Amino acid sequence: MAFYEALGFEATYKQSKPYVYLALQWSGFQLHFGPAPKGLDPTREESGSCLVMVDAVAPYHAAFVAAMRRVHGKVLSSGLPRITRYRPGASRFTLIDPSGNSIIFIQRDEPAELEYGGSKKLTGLAKALDNARILREFKNDDLQAFRALKSAVRRHGADASLVERAMALCHLIDLAMVLGEPTDPWLADLRGLELTTDDRQRIESELGHLAGLQEWLP
Repeated sequence: MAFYEALGFEATYKQSKPYVYLALQWSGFQLHFGPAPKGLDPTREESGSCLVMVDAVAPYHAAFVAAMRRVHGKVLSSGLPRITRYRPGASRFTLIDPSGNSIIFIQRDEPAELEYGGSKKLTGLAKALDNARILREFKNDDLQAFRALKSAVRRHGADASLVERAMALCHLIDLAMVLGEPTDPWLADLRGLELTTDDRQRIESELGHLAGLQEWLP
């Protein structure tokens, strides 16, 4: 309850006996919580989930991020609780509470079909980048995105454009930070690239949502 109230939710019903029950509301929708099954481990993040369909997801993400900064002094982007990162133009994000519940905000006009594995119109590292985006935004699977990109950089990095290589390395740095992995190998490779001003501008326009991007780029 403290977590949600800090984000701006209002508790409309609280019950502790004969069983726990909590109802919260915010921005025209309600969340209801009942007792958890015995032996449930919140760290497995299998507690429960729900979808919140909205006209535009960006304002909701911005509101939660602002509340986290006010209360915690930072955006909670790893561990429990946390909020997934939002890429401009994305159609969803997820809020994970301290009990491992996932509240997934989805834009109503989100495409019904996804090309898991990356768009068939793309090849090589470009396709791997699209696959990583889908894994992060639609499956909340940062670990698999990290593994897929590492493999793709090894297989396709030499044949990819300089900008594609740089974007893949930026994503690997960001994922490594989220997962608690070393960032040094990817930072060293990124800073070894000879990017032009146009290259930097394109990367910044695509990946400006990544915290620390300006510090990483050579």
